[in-house]
Amino acid sequence: MLNFITRYFSSVWSLITWPFRAIWRMIARIFPSREFTVMDTPNGNVYTYQQSSFWRFTQFCGKIGLIIWAAWSTYVFIYHRPMLQKRTAQLEEMRATHDRHMADLQTYLNKFNELTRNLNVTDDKILHADKLTDKQKEELLNNRLKTWGELDFLRTRLTEMFTNSDYAPEYTKMAELSAEYEITRAENVALHKQNEQITENALLIADADAKIVDAVSKMTTTNIDDLRQNMKKINSTITSLGLNENALVEKANKYSSPMVGSAFSPMQLDKNLDPKYQKLADGLELWNGLSKMARILPLGAPVQSVRVTSGYGKRNDPFTGKPKQHRGIDFAGKIGTELMAVAPGRVVSAGERVGYGLTVEIDHGLGFTTLYAHLSRATVARGDWVRPGTVVGLGGSSGRSTGPHLHYEIRYKGNPFNPSNFVKE
Repeated sequence: MLNFITRYFSSVWSLITWPFRAIWRMIARIFPSREFTVMDTPNGNVYTYQQSSFWRFTQFCGKIGLIIWAAWSTYVFIYHRPMLQKRTAQLEEMRATHDRHMADLQTYLNKFNELTRNLNVTDDKILHADKLTDKQKEELLNNRLKTWGELDFLRTRLTEMFTNSDYAPEYTKMAELSAEYEITRAENVALHKQNEQITENALLIADADAKIVDAVSKMTTTNIDDLRQNMKKINSTITSLGLNENALVEKANKYSSPMVGSAFSPMQLDKNLDPKYQKLADGLELWNGLSKMARILPLGAPVQSVRVTSGYGKRNDPFTGKPKQHRGIDFAGKIGTELMAVAPGRVVSAGERVGYGLTVEIDHGLGFTTLYAHLSRATVARGDWVRPGTVVGLGGSSGRSTGPHLHYEIRYKGNPFNPSNFVKE
């Protein structure tokens, strides 16, 4: 034995440590040391680092340990979590059962004390029954028997509670009934106060609603009267075109453009509501239609200094001297006089027309257009949107004209009509 040791090992210690050194040599073969180079490009330096076998083996063990820990944690989470939840649910159920039994026990104890007191009182009365009548004595005995019967029932229930593991109460606990009664009473008090507050608020809202409806109705009526008064001067012209207020209001409410806004949707309210609300809705619809119509219709003069040199109707043609229908109104002016749009609209044409010279025509909606003729220059182009007061051209004498002026027409569905009432302010 000693020869074997001295032949292959230098000492006893080398013999003892030989398995560990063999294991380490195997680890060193599996995880040999490595070198890697890092270059510092800006400075041109090169750094060489070495990872020993021990460091690499330590990293490997750390990764294996992390993987094992993650796998174990996942297993515990997937397998043991449902079991824990089940045990927790069972514990909660047992706790609830215990609480219910304790409440029942407290109820039985209170009832037992009450019955015991009643029994003692009854026994005392029986002992001092010298002055009682037979009927009263019989009533006392009956009460005593009844009390004993109830006590016997309580003993039976208590015995069952402590001996039967599947015990369940046969009726709702008095403690729960008492608690629910208190909660319900508190809720009823709160609801009563809330109902009183709602009633007060409803009265205030009804009062405010009446005031608002009256104020809006009054304002609507006043504004409608003012709008009708302003539109009164063109009523005869509107009638001659085969139109009326209701038809124009309906068209105005349905009309929409970037200049006058979107269409107005009539409000149809429930027939069960107070009729005043539908009346108010109708008034708002009429007010909106009239105000919108007042913005759409080309009312006003296209020039600042209004001087009419030739009106609408029959006249002698300045070139031939023969009677001829004049389809618009001529305004006096110099070349370069600014001509303005009288209402919002979109330019539908801007260019030369036979006899009219350089013209601008604007579509205002509802079938109404305005035409500016004999211009020296148009300052808008087809497709442009214009507002009231926008300069659309400059006065001139182009086309069939005897001198500088503006020939101005208002047309409905392409047909000119007498614009005098529309131009007058």
